[in-house]
Amino acid sequence: QVQLVESGGGLVQAGGSLRLSCAASGSGFSLPVVAWYRQAPGKQREFIARIFSLGSTVYADSVKGRFTVSRDHAKNTVYLQMNSLKPEDTAVYYCNYPIQGSWGQGTQVTVSS
Repeated sequence: QVQLVESGGGLVQAGGSLRLSCAASGSGFSLPVVAWYRQAPGKQREFIARIFSLGSTVYADSVKGRFTVSRDHAKNTVYLQMNSLKPEDTAVYYCNYPIQGSWGQGTQVTVSS
C-alpha cells in the first residue's frame, strides 16, 4: 500500500505563495497519477489538480492559472505550487493516489486577508 505524506502548509497573506509537497513511499515505482484535493471547514473535499506520469495535468477552474502541479520521479514526490493565494484557498490540502484510494494526512493552508 502506498503511503503519502504532505508538507509545506502554513500561514500566508493574501497574494502570497506556498509550495506543498507530497512524498510517496511503499510503491517501488513512480506513481502513474497523483491528485491534490482540499477541504475547507464545513465544506466537501474538492478536487484541485492531477498529474500523470508523463507530466500531463488537469486543474480545477478555481485554481487554474494560479496553481501548478509538478513531480520529481527520482524523489517520488509531487508538488503543488500555489501563487496569488486568496482567503478562500484556506483549507486542509490532501494528496491522493486514486488507483489505491490512498490519502495523506493533509497539511493546513491558511490565507489571511
